[in-house]
Amino acid sequence: MVQLESDNLPFLATTLAGLEEVLGNELLGLGARDIKIATRAVSFAGDKGFLYKANLNLHTAIRILVPFQQFKARNSDQLYEQVLKLPWEDLIDVRKTLAVNAAIHSPFFNHTLFVSQKVKDGIIDRIREKKGARPSVDLEAPDFPIHIHIREDQCTLSLDSSGESLHKRGYRSATNIAPMNEVLAAGLVALSGWDQRSAFIDPMCGSGTIAIEAALFAARIPPGYFRMSGISKQIQPFAFMGWDNFDAELWEKIYQSSVNKIRESDIDIFASDVSPNVLKKAKENIRNSRTGDMIHVSGSDFRDLRPPEGARPGVIVINPPYGERMDKDDLNLLYKEMGDALKKNWTGYTCWIISPDKEAVQHLGLHASRKITLFNGSLECKYMKFEMYTGSKKQGAS
Repeated sequence: MVQLESDNLPFLATTLAGLEEVLGNELLGLGARDIKIATRAVSFAGDKGFLYKANLNLHTAIRILVPFQQFKARNSDQLYEQVLKLPWEDLIDVRKTLAVNAAIHSPFFNHTLFVSQKVKDGIIDRIREKKGARPSVDLEAPDFPIHIHIREDQCTLSLDSSGESLHKRGYRSATNIAPMNEVLAAGLVALSGWDQRSAFIDPMCGSGTIAIEAALFAARIPPGYFRMSGISKQIQPFAFMGWDNFDAELWEKIYQSSVNKIRESDIDIFASDVSPNVLKKAKENIRNSRTGDMIHVSGSDFRDLRPPEGARPGVIVINPPYGERMDKDDLNLLYKEMGDALKKNWTGYTCWIISPDKEAVQHLGLHASRKITLFNGSLECKYMKFEMYTGSKKQGAS
């Protein structure tokens, strides 16, 4: 039912809102064909080897789907009957496990769990009818994660080749409250335009995710490396590795080729935080990610921080505390002092700040030359670019 032997297979990489173009550029750099930007996703074409390569190497993808069947349905009975028609017994052995995830943008269906249940019922009923037995459901680590996407009455069934979300790199064993998603952190680095030669500063580093993702880019470390290297025991292997058509020899060739591109480089990445407890967590994650030779860690308040001596001015990326974690007056004061410090100490740098708080941003006293809408979890944020030219003190508030 799902063939992976063609050289021109259709795939779909999902991502976070606002990172579609970044992901498209990543796919282009890897060698994908027929790239088309969609909402929170990018479609592309490639062969089985490219499917393996994409899962291992993409920094800003959440998962890689393999669409294999489309049909129309306007109610649950039609949905069930269409699923029941498909030869699932050729795909899923009764000894294997499955799970169904749904995404819905349709007036005909309004409950993702109900849709997932109907699709799961159709699959299991078909296999039971043909085999006299049924596979089990495993919501944590299924052998066959299946995705159903419904837009209007158009239904698309896909195999999820990734399994666990690709944002789960495996290096993060210690986190703080509301840690930033690794895919979002990678997107912030990519959108910043950092040239991977000048200084990269993460002055409110939290658990270190932004600095680590910058190091992965600069050292060409595949984000999926940690999943496969044994560093993390919590992350499951890619789902495609459990499929009957998995080509272990091809995978090993692609894996080794990607790992061989990892490079040692004299890269200047600086991470700091005012909290000793937070910094301890960042150091642990940096150690897990094997990027400690690239990331210089210090315990400093941003207001006291100065540009690293001898480093070429580059990029500052700041993820400041959000309103729910601070009193409003304290937050506004923090932003004012942050703007003052940027104007006073960081001439020649480009600063990017991600924030959901429009009022606090006004207290920066800086004019943003670019604003990008992104989401940190459910929070709509603006990712804002500030050029710290000589004379920035004269700029008006944004």
